Amino acid sequence: MYRAIAWALAIIAAALVQTTWLSVIKVEGVIPNLPLLLVVYFAVNDGEERAMFTGLIAGVFRDVAGDTTLGHYVLCNVLVGYLAARISHRLVTDHPAVKTGLVFSAALVHGMLYTLLLYVQKPDIGAIHMILNVVVPESLYTAIVTPVVFFFLALCFGRRLSHPAGAT
Repeated sequence: MYRAIAWALAIIAAALVQTTWLSVIKVEGVIPNLPLLLVVYFAVNDGEERAMFTGLIAGVFRDVAGDTTLGHYVLCNVLVGYLAARISHRLVTDHPAVKTGLVFSAALVHGMLYTLLLYVQKPDIGAIHMILNVVVPESLYTAIVTPVVFFFLALCFGRRLSHPAGAT
């Protein structure tokens, strides 16, 4: 019960920090994607269901707080959460470099999905420019902060020794 409450509060806090205070650590106009870090963390430690629910809640908060069409962040987060959980079952995720690589890959996929959704609605956005100047730097920045964020999340939520029962 307490773990579920802490989980929900962590998602809400990450989404609020992402949309408000995170601009303090902006580098060249790029900030790390904290909600995506939570999605990947729970994908690795708790599996698809928790990762997808994390993506849903974080996505709703980001969609409401941003100036985008509702559902973009939700769809991207949920898909990335599912994919990260499925891939993490096949990886040895004990090493920080593997987690960092998984976060980098997840952030790239998330950014490209988001860019694709924007491009479908507004073909004049300059998708290649956005991928090269926003998606890739944001993915790198998010990957760089992965060990620190995962360390604090492991302190708060503990670490599961194996994947949930029934996972393949």
